[in-house]
Amino acid sequence: MSHPNSKSKTSLATLFPFSMRDLIVTALILFVAVAFCILLQRLDPSAGFATPVFVLTVLLTSRLTTGYFWGLFSAVLGVIAVNFFFTFPYWAFNLTITGYPLSFLTFLSVSVITSALTTKTRQLDKLRMENEKIRMRADLLRSVSHDIRTPLTSIIGSTSAVLDNPDLSQEDRRSLLEDVKQEAQWLIRTVENLLSITRIGSDRTELNKQLEPVEEVLAEAVQKARKRLPEIKFSVEVPAELLMVPMDPILIEQVLSNLIENAVIHGKTTTAIHLRAEKTEDNFAAFSVRDNGQGISPALLPHLFDYSIRHASPPTGDGKRNMGLGLSVCSAVVKAHGGRLTAHNHPDGAEFIFCLPMPPADPAISTDLSEEETL
Repeated sequence: MSHPNSKSKTSLATLFPFSMRDLIVTALILFVAVAFCILLQRLDPSAGFATPVFVLTVLLTSRLTTGYFWGLFSAVLGVIAVNFFFTFPYWAFNLTITGYPLSFLTFLSVSVITSALTTKTRQLDKLRMENEKIRMRADLLRSVSHDIRTPLTSIIGSTSAVLDNPDLSQEDRRSLLEDVKQEAQWLIRTVENLLSITRIGSDRTELNKQLEPVEEVLAEAVQKARKRLPEIKFSVEVPAELLMVPMDPILIEQVLSNLIENAVIHGKTTTAIHLRAEKTEDNFAAFSVRDNGQGISPALLPHLFDYSIRHASPPTGDGKRNMGLGLSVCSAVVKAHGGRLTAHNHPDGAEFIFCLPMPPADPAISTDLSEEETL
């Protein structure tokens, strides 16, 4: 059972928190306000500009800091500053000024109301974000549980057929076991996607970012894809100079794998996939996955990177072949890197492009690498 004193201390800490960041922000705002008022006073000593300037100071302080303390603090200091610096006699206190108590109460009222509204708004925003995360996780669990059921049923059916029919031919056994292998591989990729999107969605997400050569990342993704998709022809195009990009290589390889798999499954007639990396003029590294399939339905384009894609098209009878989860993972990973992900159709198929930010200094090193390599 919690003690009442501990609850009151927690409430006070929430309402009147102290941080160096808020102290610096408050001091900076007050300093600018005083400097601005001194400048205006030299231009026109008779103008009564100090009070509205410090009312604005209270508003800004309450908006840019947390809790009530700093708004109240700036209100008290504002009243003192107006009285001491900008009210006759200057550089002296005069508590007999007409309306001084009203100014003090006005400052305090503005501070309390603004701080309360700001704190409440932040709490509502935080609650809305938490509710959105809960909703997305619930949708994710429903999507994954539905997707996993189909391959598990297939695995159980195939293994049962092998175990219950010892007279099956070697060819039939091999065919059933191949189905089991494919379904198990799909389950592994689904679990990897689920773990990635859970990791990216964590409040304590820490990407293992390091400078990586793009050609190695592309080559690794293509090498893994060729084992699963031997019938697909892959080609890779990289810059002539070595392009080093800060990234989490494991997650970016997963993005490329998801995009490749999506191009094959949903391109339907895809026989070739072209991967390209280049540095853009706005200092991004652009990765492209281009296929020669049937392209993306225009109705699906607005929903490609969220879970609603499952509901944007009629079911195909294969519950595990939706692309909502895989592309959602791609979007989450790219956003976590500070990048962007887009998709569009071209005359011969579809193309997905994601861009990752480059460091301010160009780390590219000139090499003798060929401009295009076919794997």
